[in-house]
Amino acid sequence: MKILTDSLGSIIVESTGELWTAGKLSEEIENRTEILSSFGIGRGDKVLIAHGGTPEFFSDLLSIWNVGACAACLNPDLTTSEVSVISDFIKPKAVLIATNQSNVPPNMGIDVINLSHEKISSQRNALPISDSSCLDDNALILFTSGTTGTPKGVVHTFRGLISRISLNQSRISKDDLRVTIAPLPTHFGHGLIGNCLTPLLAGCELILVSGNNLNVVARLGEIIDKYKVTFMSSVPAMWKLATKISKSPNHRSLRRIHIGSAPLSSDLWEKVIEWSGIKQVVNMYGITETANWLGGASASEMRTENGLIGCMWGGSASVRTENGTIKSQGQGEILVQTSSIMSGYYKLPELNKEVLINGWFCTGDIGTIDVNGIIRLTGRKKFEINRAGLKVHPEDIDILLERHPSVGEACAFGLPDPISGEIVAVAVSAIGKKSINLDALEEWCREYLVKEKIPEKWFILDEIPKTDRGKINRDIV
Repeated sequence: MKILTDSLGSIIVESTGELWTAGKLSEEIENRTEILSSFGIGRGDKVLIAHGGTPEFFSDLLSIWNVGACAACLNPDLTTSEVSVISDFIKPKAVLIATNQSNVPPNMGIDVINLSHEKISSQRNALPISDSSCLDDNALILFTSGTTGTPKGVVHTFRGLISRISLNQSRISKDDLRVTIAPLPTHFGHGLIGNCLTPLLAGCELILVSGNNLNVVARLGEIIDKYKVTFMSSVPAMWKLATKISKSPNHRSLRRIHIGSAPLSSDLWEKVIEWSGIKQVVNMYGITETANWLGGASASEMRTENGLIGCMWGGSASVRTENGTIKSQGQGEILVQTSSIMSGYYKLPELNKEVLINGWFCTGDIGTIDVNGIIRLTGRKKFEINRAGLKVHPEDIDILLERHPSVGEACAFGLPDPISGEIVAVAVSAIGKKSINLDALEEWCREYLVKEKIPEKWFILDEIPKTDRGKINRDIV
């Protein structure tokens, strides 16, 4: 897919002040496109990008698309063994690395290339670029799990990505996107497609920061003021920290904030509104399989509420009830149809049959859709706790416990029980140096929860484990 480089924005690396103007970015993409072509990389090939979060990453990605190949974006922190597992699984034609990168095995049997150091070679047989791809070719693979077992790679076509980015841009004005800060990793659909490609391909300025860096989060308000940031998107875990340790921005440049990829409580939603000084704080709904955002609810239009995610941004949603009936409204598993649904999981046909049914994608999220098409989420199907027939959504318990003044984060889950089938367990971490009195906390829960939902097993952790995307990792907990 040929990228129109005359419509690109610029990129700034906040940690170093490095600036890639739109002109420099365009020039790098054109040069790297020729180099990839000279390596014989073209339509139908797969290329691993083993680095991320830099201007070089975006020039590598867009040059891969220019030659019609499919990019597989990896977490730069993967071990050598994990990189090997993914490489063996997808059989790429090449791996692109950054300077001083050491986690890519040298004996992979394929080209390992640093495009920042390569020169165009007349000795190689370059492929023609003019007829490089069609819209329904695979463009992107994002891995959501399986770097030690069978990788679970979500595959998107050029058509799906263009559709999602266009839908995003139709919902978010260019004035809002004008200066965007990107704190999420680039191997993550929310970060790559929503927070980065949406503004960059609209000709806007992109500021790259590390949202996993505590110092960056502590300076968030200062960074927003320095660059006059108008838009940003991140996950609830980052906002839990930012609203506690970062001063609010003073210059009122912010116009819009998105929060997504994990449940957002109304309490935290209100704290972000207070911290940012704007009402256009939007609780977003989206998953990697749909190329990030599907819909959202803005506090400027709706009252904040646990689980409220508003209406679809293009496409339609339905619920599948317990008896398997698909309905336009009611309660059950949320199913969606949209032009940006993945083409499937790479080499996992049986899993594709489970989640792709007659044009619907089965999200695994449990929720409701009302007569106005407004969606509310209550939990995840796979984490639902069955306590003697009573269905308990652990997300509800997480959100409640995080309202307690001594609890920083909480993660509820089910444990096997010979009598009830499952009991409710929960791991909690304290705020700062506060201590947690479990007896008092359990008594506090009795004010808000029916008896069957009150956790029977409690675990106090220094920190709740998270994924590399900043989301609580309930499986690990």
